[in-house]
Amino acid sequence: MNQLPPEIGPTTEAVLKLSQRITPDTAEEVRHLTLDVLDPGLRFVAGQSIGVVVPGPHPFGNPYHLRRYSIANAQGSNAGVTLDILVRRCFYLDEVSGERYPGIASNYLCDAQPGDRITLSGPYLSPFRIPQNEDANLLMIGTGTGIAPFRAFVQHIYEHQGGWRGQVRLYYGGRSGLDLMYANDEISDLANYYDDKTFKAFRALGTRPLTTSSQALAQGLADHAIETWQLINEPDTHVFLSGLGKVAQVFDRVMAEQAGSPETWQQLKRHLIEDGRWSELMYD
Repeated sequence: MNQLPPEIGPTTEAVLKLSQRITPDTAEEVRHLTLDVLDPGLRFVAGQSIGVVVPGPHPFGNPYHLRRYSIANAQGSNAGVTLDILVRRCFYLDEVSGERYPGIASNYLCDAQPGDRITLSGPYLSPFRIPQNEDANLLMIGTGTGIAPFRAFVQHIYEHQGGWRGQVRLYYGGRSGLDLMYANDEISDLANYYDDKTFKAFRALGTRPLTTSSQALAQGLADHAIETWQLINEPDTHVFLSGLGKVAQVFDRVMAEQAGSPETWQQLKRHLIEDGRWSELMYD
């Protein structure tokens, strides 16, 4: 491993093996990247994130830029270390000048070509942990690239762990079929687990052209609100939320309706947090 400044920490090199766009040309660009890590000793667990170090110079004289991405696959047992990440090409609007600037890390990764070397740091700890009790229920809710850690969870418990006795539910919102990342017609590897009696994934699609992914998620959760409410009231259910900040707002609103009032729902939510059964991973 190489050593960059302390705030970066130890790094390692990876080679970009695959870069595939998984959203249509009419939607925001999201790419699935597969990286072959050159250090065979790197280890990670489902739910962790990896840092991507973008070489500079960058604005304000910064010699490097670091951005973390959730790992979207489980650690394999075969030779070699492979990482999957989801990257959404981002742009930012300067509120003063009105100019639009490309996101440094996202555009660097979306423009990278197979064979390019990428510098990584980490992996980093995550608020997401798979419970040790295989009878626990897993309730996963997300939008956008927030589905990445959940894909790793599902791979781990069904492929590497051999199954799960508790109920596993994944709610995911998108504007169209191709916005559903790993649950769409192009890349449907989540469908590999539909035969497992404990696993169900609910594709919450927007039905109107201007429907946002958060609105679609709200629609999907509302359609299955009774089952979700029953599951969340069981003493061994763990809740995981990942994606844009609106995910938590959507879930709070739907559950408050089931609880009868926002106050009753917030009381139950506090109990889940205090009991270590609530985890969030939000981004802007």
